[in-house]
Amino acid sequence: MISKLKYSIVTILGLIILQGCGAYSFSGINTTANSFQVNFFQNQAPIIIPGIDQRFTNQLQDLILNQTNLNLVTANADIIYEGEIVQYYVAPTNATSENTAAQNRLTIGINVRFYDTKNSDEDLEQRFSFFFDYGAAQSEVSVRDQAIQVIYERLTQDILNATLAKW
Repeated sequence: MISKLKYSIVTILGLIILQGCGAYSFSGINTTANSFQVNFFQNQAPIIIPGIDQRFTNQLQDLILNQTNLNLVTANADIIYEGEIVQYYVAPTNATSENTAAQNRLTIGINVRFYDTKNSDEDLEQRFSFFFDYGAAQSEVSVRDQAIQVIYERLTQDILNATLAKW
C-alpha cells in the first residue's frame, strides 16, 4: 500500500514538472519559430577595423545554429537579427605611478534589433557591449584577434540569452 502511494506521488510530481516545462526545449529556447536570419552587422564605429563586421555576423549565425534547432535562411525568416557595430575603442584602465597606462581595455558595442514575425511582442532593440583588458606593454594589434574572439563569444551569448532564452 505504502509502495503504491510513493509510486503515485512520484508519478504525479514527475508529470507536474514535465507540464511546467511547456514549450521550452532542453536548450532553454522558448519559440515556435522554425527559421532565422542574421542580416549583415555593418561596422559604424568611429574606428573601422576591416573584417570585424563579417566576423560578428558569422559568429552570431554559428551560435544560433549550434544552440537551437532553428534553420538558417537568407530571407523570410521567422526570426530576424539585424544591427550594427557602434563602438570600438581602446582606453587605459589602470595607471602606474609614472602616470602611464598599466592596462588597456578594448570595448566593442553592438546595437541589435530582433524581430519575431510570429510574435511581435517579443521584438527587441538593445545595445550590448563587452570588453577585453590587456597589459600596456602589449599593442592592441597584437591582442586584437584574441580580444575580438573573447568579446564576440560573450556578446553573441548575451544576445541569444536576451532574445530567445529570455534571460
